[in-house]
Amino acid sequence: MLSNHLYNLMLQLTEESKSLHRIKKEYLSDSSECGDCQMFWEKLAKDKEAHVAELTDLVKTHMDQG
Repeated sequence: MLSNHLYNLMLQLTEESKSLHRIKKEYLSDSSECGDCQMFWEKLAKDKEAHVAELTDLVKTHMDQG
């Protein structure tokens, strides 16, 4: 059984991944007529990529411990 702590990490990883997918597949193309919004979505996508990578590492670490 997963600990609540590991479950929380996995749940957040799922949310960040879904958000990143929406940004890349929808929000960027929807904002194609606004340079400021394009820059915002690109920056947010980079932030989300970093969050996904960090959460992935944490989940792996805790899975190896369990």
